[in-house]
Amino acid sequence: MANTMNQSKTKNEERLNQPGQGTVDRAKDAAAAVADKAKETASNVMHSAENAASYVGHRAEDATSAVGGGLKSLGSPIREHAPNSGMIGDASAGVAKTLESAGRYLQEEGLKGVADDVTNLIRRNPIPALLVAVGVGFLLARATTSRS
Repeated sequence: MANTMNQSKTKNEERLNQPGQGTVDRAKDAAAAVADKAKETASNVMHSAENAASYVGHRAEDATSAVGGGLKSLGSPIREHAPNSGMIGDASAGVAKTLESAGRYLQEEGLKGVADDVTNLIRRNPIPALLVAVGVGFLLARATTSRS
C-alpha cells in the first residue's frame, strides 16, 4: 500500500514538474469548483422559487376563498332589503341566489377547480372558445390602442 501511495505521489510530482502542467491541473480544479458552486446556487434558487410559488399559490387560494365568502354573504342583504314580490323582487331573489351559489362554488372549488372547469369547457367547445378568445383579444386591442 505504501508503495502504491509513493507511486501516485511520484506521478503527481512528475505532472507538476512538467511545464504548465500544475497550472492546467489548478485550472481544472478551479473550473470544477466553480461548476459545483454554480450547481449548488442553481439548486438553491430553484428551491427558493418553488417555495415562493407555493406561498403565492396558498395566498391566492385563501383570497379566492375569502372572495367566495364575501359573495356568499352578499346574498342575504339583497334578500332582506329587496321587495319580496313583483318583477324587482324576482330579479333580486335571482341575483341573491346567484351570488350565494357563486360564493359557495369559489369556497369549495378554489382556483384549481375553476381552472379545471374552464379547461374542460374549452375541451368540450373548442370553436366557440376560440371565437370568444379572438373577440376578447380584439376588444383589448381596441381598448389599449391610442386614437390620434
